[in-house]
Amino acid sequence: MATIKVTKPYQATGIDAPWHKGWDLTEKERHRFRLNSIASQAAKAKAIRGECRKPKHPVPVPRLRAEDLMPAARKNGLHALSLFSGGGGLDVGFDRAGFDHVASYEIRDDATAVLREAHPEWTIYGGAEGDVCLADWRKYRGKIDVLHGGPPCQPFSHAGHRSGSDDVRDMFPQFVRAVEAIMPRVFVAENVPGLATKRFAPYIEKTILASLQGKYTIRVFMLDASSFGVPQRRRRLWFVGFKSQREAARFSSPIPTHLVEPKEGQNLTLTELQHPAVTMGARKALGLSDIGYDALAPTIRSGFSGPRHTTSVVNSVTSLKQWQMLKIWPHGVAEDRRKAAAFVAQNGHFRLSIPDCMLLQGFPADWPLKGAVYRSLGLIGNSVAPPMAYQVALAVAHSLLAR
Repeated sequence: MATIKVTKPYQATGIDAPWHKGWDLTEKERHRFRLNSIASQAAKAKAIRGECRKPKHPVPVPRLRAEDLMPAARKNGLHALSLFSGGGGLDVGFDRAGFDHVASYEIRDDATAVLREAHPEWTIYGGAEGDVCLADWRKYRGKIDVLHGGPPCQPFSHAGHRSGSDDVRDMFPQFVRAVEAIMPRVFVAENVPGLATKRFAPYIEKTILASLQGKYTIRVFMLDASSFGVPQRRRRLWFVGFKSQREAARFSSPIPTHLVEPKEGQNLTLTELQHPAVTMGARKALGLSDIGYDALAPTIRSGFSGPRHTTSVVNSVTSLKQWQMLKIWPHGVAEDRRKAAAFVAQNGHFRLSIPDCMLLQGFPADWPLKGAVYRSLGLIGNSVAPPMAYQVALAVAHSLLAR
């Protein structure tokens, strides 16, 4: 068995965090940001008091139900253990695919509070109890069919500065340690596409494959959430390892259930023309009016990834342009749809709310994300899209149960 170095995760959230890199701004730029912030706070306060000087947007009624993208399957008798559970994306997907939930491990208190409220009957380990670095996994040996988790993506993402194994948030070694101690029939791990780049090929080989390839047959593949009806362009890298070669041979990565709406002039194959479902554009999914243009939402940014907490979901200049074409305001996300409708953006575009971001990510409407907006956005943006996790879970279940 390979030796895995056990390290304590860095829990600082302020400017003392080792990955923090402050904005390189001139004093003039800082002054402008201060003025913008003060003006925005004043406008928001007026909106809350009902003094909005512009007509309010009607509160939209969404046309998409994320629950319909993952119909609840019958219980399959398979037991799943969740690591790095976060806001619950993988947990939701595996639960709706029929797996029995054994336990969730998550160090963030705000995330565990969401999981406990959503499923009071689940076993949730949070805080120090949810610290995967301290857990003794031997108690689960022989009891787990599937071990799944999404180790923190920041070490491999541009927003997290892509430091890989040099980032104290790198928890893939801890995931490998859990797999080796528990030896589940299957392990499932997901992460950002950046991990699949040439830069991290040595990391994958050394940290993940070298330790587990002799014990597991590992499939590595990329999926896009929009292929499963999620109205957002969101790609993720998946690692699925089977202890049994026979069960591995039965596994195929999920086949898309939805066709992304074609662009004007795009030629489609006969198979695509006959596709039973089309992924809605962001405006249609949110129940917004027809402006003659619609498309997938850009990838929603996690508020935990950058050097400061934020209530914006923009992750690049390109994504900002796409939000502008959609006439959706991605900054200053509101707590709920009513408050978003009252707080009109200066350019008149539709302002997003937490329920809207949940929908664009594929979370059920009743998933209890609440509290500070930046925290909810962080949990949403850090999560795998539940409908994509659901399809992976169904594919895994088929491999384990097929005769």
